[in-house]
Amino acid sequence: MSELPTYAKQQEWRVIQSFLPERLHFTPDHSPTEEVWHHRGHALHLDRWRNPSASVRLIMHHGMGTNGRMMSMLLGVPLHTAGFELVAIDMPGYGCTVPKKGHVWDYEEWVHIASEFVDHEYENDKRPIALYGLSAGGGLTFHVAGMNEGVRGVVGMCFMDMRIQSVADAACRNLFMSRIGAPMGRVMHALGLGWMSMPMYITGRMSTLVNNPQALAACMRDNSSANAWVSMSFLSSFTTYEPAKEPKDFDTCPILLTQPAEDRWTPLWVSEAFLRDVDKVKVKTVMLEGAGHYPLEDPGLGQMVEAIVAFLKDIEQEA
Repeated sequence: MSELPTYAKQQEWRVIQSFLPERLHFTPDHSPTEEVWHHRGHALHLDRWRNPSASVRLIMHHGMGTNGRMMSMLLGVPLHTAGFELVAIDMPGYGCTVPKKGHVWDYEEWVHIASEFVDHEYENDKRPIALYGLSAGGGLTFHVAGMNEGVRGVVGMCFMDMRIQSVADAACRNLFMSRIGAPMGRVMHALGLGWMSMPMYITGRMSTLVNNPQALAACMRDNSSANAWVSMSFLSSFTTYEPAKEPKDFDTCPILLTQPAEDRWTPLWVSEAFLRDVDKVKVKTVMLEGAGHYPLEDPGLGQMVEAIVAFLKDIEQEA
């Protein structure tokens, strides 16, 4: 990885980590190993938390204001300590992943990469895999599970269907972006201008990513997360994506919603609008007290870990 970016050489995540409780900070015994998965021409960065004795593995997905390292910062230490194996992947445009040169990726490609990564992980290791997603990563895990029967469980901090206008209004920075900007992105994509890009904070309500002003400032200085840029093609595909299985048809695996109670970006009703038609699998909701969209706060952080550990142990018993 000498010629590729690494988190070992990046300072931004360390500043963000300082706002999390010290018990979540990496230690010599509980810290990720940086790897690269070369796939579709991308050099996809992985934060790998190996545990050969683990019975269940968790793949962690970021959203559009975070990256894989920020997933490791939330769940790596507590879940690794609890006996699980984890890996966080950076999707094209985020973290330390280096996209294919000259290639314009979109949200649909994110879904396919995530599904293909599940297949990749199963190639030489048959231990069951569950998915975790924060923000848009929650919907991503659902979309992946809809096309990949190998997923044994889905954990999301929120689930957004951007085809619902009220959800788009909540997710976008303002009504201009949701009612005019998003449709214009689709027009630009159709006109062959999908390569044009803008900072994600212009279209999304990035000001509500965290509820601590100093932490927000640190996130906004990070070009690999909250200050990342996305293309018109990406925004077009994200706002119109049609899943392989709609919620009413979803029958792959159980779902756990760990909803931050103080989420000012995607409050509970956003996920309820997504999940209300899911009736073929078990759906459980756990509210995280005092926690924001990217949670920095207790008791919500502890409640999140407790709920995920119980969820993964259920999968373990069924394996």
